[in-house]
Amino acid sequence: MPRSLKTARRAGAAMESRTVDYLRWALDDDRIERRHLTGSKDRGDIAGVRFLGHRVVVECKNTAQMNVSQHLREAEIERGNDDALIGVVVQKRPGIGIDSRDGQARQLVLMTLESFALMLNDGLPLGPDAEAATC
Repeated sequence: MPRSLKTARRAGAAMESRTVDYLRWALDDDRIERRHLTGSKDRGDIAGVRFLGHRVVVECKNTAQMNVSQHLREAEIERGNDDALIGVVVQKRPGIGIDSRDGQARQLVLMTLESFALMLNDGLPLGPDAEAATC
């Protein structure tokens, strides 16, 4: 039996809250919080996450089906809306609960290869021509 809109919203809110709790603990940063709804220019579910001073958009998903393409597309749109460096999706794993720190730590984080490369490159522009462009 599919979820009702009410139970889907409740599951999504729980995922967001548990993700905030985990990131606050793991990063020792109490500035991380659930973002208030912002209408058509959504900027992700969680605010206050930073990477080397740059904003990171976090989109949480507690869905029965992992629709990776759709969820990453949504995170990328929200990354642009927030002028953030990186957008990621925190996806609940089937069969792994979110009510403990260990359970939350075992959820998935999805990102594009570009976002991953930016992280590995310390947030600096990518590619061999990037150095010339920043001089």
